[in-house]
Amino acid sequence: MTDQTAGPAADARARVLFIVSRAHQLTMKDGTLHTTGFWAEELLVPYHAFTEAGCDVEFATPVGLAPRADPRSLSAHDDADLRRIAGLRNPLVLDDVEADGYEAVFVPGGHAPLEDLATDKVAGDLISAALAAGTPVGAVCHGPAALLAARRPDGTPAVAGFRLTGFTDEEEKQAGLAANLRYLLQDELIGLGADFVAGPPFQPHTETDRNLHTGQNPQSSAQIAADMLEALGK
Repeated sequence: MTDQTAGPAADARARVLFIVSRAHQLTMKDGTLHTTGFWAEELLVPYHAFTEAGCDVEFATPVGLAPRADPRSLSAHDDADLRRIAGLRNPLVLDDVEADGYEAVFVPGGHAPLEDLATDKVAGDLISAALAAGTPVGAVCHGPAALLAARRPDGTPAVAGFRLTGFTDEEEKQAGLAANLRYLLQDELIGLGADFVAGPPFQPHTETDRNLHTGQNPQSSAQIAADMLEALGK
């Protein structure tokens, strides 16, 4: 009997798209600019988990320019590690990406997504299409800000009715930025009709609802990668 699982299709590596914010400054409520970027741990930990599981990871930013890590998130080891990832230096232009070309989509956090991905229609449409197609979609910490721009074809929020998590109001207060942020992520997601579940501050916490996987904070980076790999059968 012929093995129907043999051949190129069986050996194909899952392609995972990382949508990464290009913002390096966050506009605050009082008009000042706060230095930001993606949070190194939230990109590196899932990146290594996916690649070590045999996935191919590609990166895309809204304008195709290399993203910057939040300097507060960088150790010397992290900086060197990031420099070794060629795809980060030459990311794809988000507008050129098709959701159906990937087996999973992931958005790392840092405060940067609050500045650009939260209102990026291209990112929102891609995420909405992935959710509708049953493709695993993941986001950690402030990465779920990208979900704010995701709309179904009828205009309703793509996350309405989904159970999810993200960086909480309490964590923003403890981090010292809540009073001067233009909006709080938890409040915005609840306003879209999502069922927001908050775990203890700065403790690992993830939520999976259908094909949406979310993590609350940097401490959740490893678990959300594990959740998504399980969904991919890895």
